[in-house]
Amino acid sequence: MTALIYSDEYMKHNTGNHPENQERLNVIVNSLKNKEIWNKIDVISPEPATEDDLLRVHSPSHIEYIKKFCDSGGGYIDYDTFAAPESYEIAKLAAGGAIKAADFVLKNSENAYSIARPPGHHATREKSMGFCIFNNLAIALEYLRNTHKIKKFLIFDFDVHFGNGTSEIFYSDPDVLYISIHQNPRTLYPGKGFIEEIGTGKGEGYNLNIPMPERSTTDDYIYILEKILEPAASKFNADFYFLDVGFDGHVDDPLSSMALTDKYYEYIINKMKNIAGFMSLILEGGYNLDVLSRCNVKIINALNNIKNEDYYKNELNVSENTKDTFNKIKDVFSPFYGF
Repeated sequence: MTALIYSDEYMKHNTGNHPENQERLNVIVNSLKNKEIWNKIDVISPEPATEDDLLRVHSPSHIEYIKKFCDSGGGYIDYDTFAAPESYEIAKLAAGGAIKAADFVLKNSENAYSIARPPGHHATREKSMGFCIFNNLAIALEYLRNTHKIKKFLIFDFDVHFGNGTSEIFYSDPDVLYISIHQNPRTLYPGKGFIEEIGTGKGEGYNLNIPMPERSTTDDYIYILEKILEPAASKFNADFYFLDVGFDGHVDDPLSSMALTDKYYEYIINKMKNIAGFMSLILEGGYNLDVLSRCNVKIINALNNIKNEDYYKNELNVSENTKDTFNKIKDVFSPFYGF
């Protein structure tokens, strides 16, 4: 059975009426309890990441800045990233949740899902941004690489916003394949994540962006992912798989212009299970509480092989813009993968 890594302590990252607030986790936990899932899965408490864990990813000056910022009372780190007085410690706990999930997958050959906040994929080595303080996934990956000597990692990020922090951290790393599907960065924060951003040096070809046109549907996503995910994963042949989970591409989410429906989330879990076998999932965005409630139930049921609905159809209604996007990706990545 899937393990859920969670702590009520995450509520101490108190952001008030910010879109990334405590209610996001409350509705997920309550929905799992109401559906009688909570008591049927392993719920494991995280432990805080150590300073050594943080230092594998973030600079000493950045870590010290966040600590002092929170100790002095917190506030807005930038125009949209808030930290409470307790947020330094809770951000360490969120990173520790990602580590705990990764450890569980490695030791038990089962899936694990870290439901934590603050999220992480916008945080760079030197900067907290985009609601994120530390990069939870990157910290967990470097923990596995350093402690367990895992060599090759595949990250699939389907948050509607490009994970610029994760991309930047591993941009020249040939042992990390970062695949992100997100809204066209010309129309959405953080304004990066174009097809041409393919990595640099030895990492060239290992940063694969799928920028989707606004109003892309579940059919559009299925069409393009069916053509890209398995060939890239097969060629790369990772030793460990991370899934960055975002619900903000849903048609009802207030922070994007996409048109995904509930069935996408079951589709992508089943797709990634077929590719990876077992994986570590890390919660990122998603700001409609009803969507978070419903779709997290679907994800965990899919991880536990409980089928909710028909999540795939052979006849897809695909936009010409999506087909054009795939053709551009194929042109750029033809030297690297056999799409």
